[in-house]
Amino acid sequence: MELMTDQRFKRTLKYLRALLIIGSIFLAFALIVYVSILIYAKILGPPPLAVPQSSLYYSDDGTIIGESHSGQKRYWVALEDIAPELVDATLAIEDRSFYRHHGFDYKRIAGAVVADIKAMAKVQGASTISQQYARNLFLEHEKTWKRKLLEAFYTIRIEMNYTKNEILEGYLNTIYYGEGAYGIQAASQFYFGKDAADLSLAEAAMLAGIPKGPSLYSPLASMEKATSRQQLVLKMMANNELISEEEAAAASQAKLDIIGEHSHSIGKIAPYFQDAVKSALKNVLHLDERTIELGGLRVYTTLNTKQQEDAEKNIDKLIATDSEIQVGLVAMNPANGHVKAMVGGRDYENSPFNRATQAVRQPGSTMKPFLYYKAIEQGFTPSTTMRSEITTFKFDDNRADYTPHNYNNLYANKEITMAQALALSDNVFAVKTHLFLGEDALIETAKRLGISTKLQEVPSLALGTSGVRVVEMANAYSHFANGGKKVTPVLITRVENHRGDVIYEHNPVDEEVLRPDAAFVTTHMMTGMFDRKLNGYTSVTGNTVINDMTRIYAGKSGSTNTDNWMIGFTPQLVTAVWTGYDQGKPIEIVAEKSYAKNIWLHFMEDALAGEAVKPFKAPKGTVGIYINPENGKLATKDCPVKRLTYYVAGTEPTEYCIDHIFEDEELPKKEAPHDHEEKVPWYKKIFMWG
Repeated sequence: MELMTDQRFKRTLKYLRALLIIGSIFLAFALIVYVSILIYAKILGPPPLAVPQSSLYYSDDGTIIGESHSGQKRYWVALEDIAPELVDATLAIEDRSFYRHHGFDYKRIAGAVVADIKAMAKVQGASTISQQYARNLFLEHEKTWKRKLLEAFYTIRIEMNYTKNEILEGYLNTIYYGEGAYGIQAASQFYFGKDAADLSLAEAAMLAGIPKGPSLYSPLASMEKATSRQQLVLKMMANNELISEEEAAAASQAKLDIIGEHSHSIGKIAPYFQDAVKSALKNVLHLDERTIELGGLRVYTTLNTKQQEDAEKNIDKLIATDSEIQVGLVAMNPANGHVKAMVGGRDYENSPFNRATQAVRQPGSTMKPFLYYKAIEQGFTPSTTMRSEITTFKFDDNRADYTPHNYNNLYANKEITMAQALALSDNVFAVKTHLFLGEDALIETAKRLGISTKLQEVPSLALGTSGVRVVEMANAYSHFANGGKKVTPVLITRVENHRGDVIYEHNPVDEEVLRPDAAFVTTHMMTGMFDRKLNGYTSVTGNTVINDMTRIYAGKSGSTNTDNWMIGFTPQLVTAVWTGYDQGKPIEIVAEKSYAKNIWLHFMEDALAGEAVKPFKAPKGTVGIYINPENGKLATKDCPVKRLTYYVAGTEPTEYCIDHIFEDEELPKKEAPHDHEEKVPWYKKIFMWG
């Protein structure tokens, strides 16, 4: 008997020893696995915490003009910009031990297991905030062992590499609050119409209760269940001494105004402009499309919402509803290149093709100021004369003969000045100048002015037969308006990532690309299209809009069989307008030929309403004198018309007009602009036409 007992004891001891060895091996293995996981997690480093967030677009005054998202409203705010009441409420109901555990609340896990066993069902959760954050960031929400293991691994990585405050901030910015609102900022704006920083205790408790079951506890789904959940949150906060019993009671009785509307649910403002901004983000800043759409960017643009409304309003008002004519418009600040308004078509929903930035159309005579600027650089003056008559140009390089025609085949059949040729848009004068300077001169000048579209080196280039883009032309004219300083079209001034870090900021370049004296002389010549003193064999090209002008403008119109343009400016604003058919068919209806000028003028008047009337200031190196606009010579008191005209110093005329002086009269001394009636500044005398 004793022998059998001894054998049993030895056998039991043997089993216990084996079990101990196996247990030790298992514990050692588990420890090795755990340490290996920690080491591997550390080697991998911090996991990226980027999640899809709405990118917001702002106008020049900070107004939100649009956002990009995938039906999910997400906005990131710093932890310090979230109401402390919301932070406390979330910790009380979701994870009271958050600042004490290292990602897993083992006591809570054990309690959940016991509760589930007693109920024989899944009745209690034990996920910490860190675990929920890991799930929201990296995982699908399917209930599998693989997902649970990966969740645990991501939780370890997050806890090892980020502070508790960083984890809590990330959680509050990614958790789902129902109704398409992800993160506390989107939820605060949707439910209460305010920022997360401004939540009251009652509002915070209501929101903190929603993530448990957004479809159940949203006040829009069930106010009764939402209120019941709110009371539980307040009770938990009081139990944890985060608030007093009195504060909890007061908050539970507080009346809440539920808004139920996303703060940026607005119609898309300036859709063509916003498309151009996204194109710049991709092609200039080299951001990928996912970052642009869901990177939580804050994109600060140059758009002026009032001027954008002015542009769209005038286009809608001035173009007949049954017309198929399309339009492109770009308005820029010439001082810095900021694009203030952009219209790429009459109906974005029907056609998102942007005619302001994508369409390449013939600019017609709007090319002529580039040509005449170059001529002034080469010694021409506003008083330089050539014959305006039908002319056939023959070439020695086997090219076909070329015979340009004026509008309506009208010609002076005599000498006219360059100033008058520009004001009347004489084509023969332009081609003669172009060929005299050399056909490459105009191309070189256009490139200096920022025209990047390839231009054809042909005689008709002076008449705008080679296509360009509207935005290019607006930018080119800005160089005249600002006195020759380099500008490029600017759509974006600053871009911030979802954390508010500046990832791009526009820095203007201070560079002179045009001679200030020649640029001003060209600009002053461009005021001539609105000055009836320059009427000749035909009226100045701006004759039909002069009576509606309330300030000084410089500009140039242009037309081909298929395109109509008007580009003009003040020192504050440059605007280019194109109208035509998408298919490039001829514009034959008379009313449609006037759309470009009318849209341009009415937009400029509206856009600049309330702003000071600024003259174009003559720079050093220029001289203003009164001439007879008919022949470009110095005016005498007998000349029926005299016009103040500017020249590069040293190139002004010295010969007096003798067409109106009797033989027994002496030539007067050279009049200065400040003598007699010339005391009136030229920019005021412009309005004394007629």
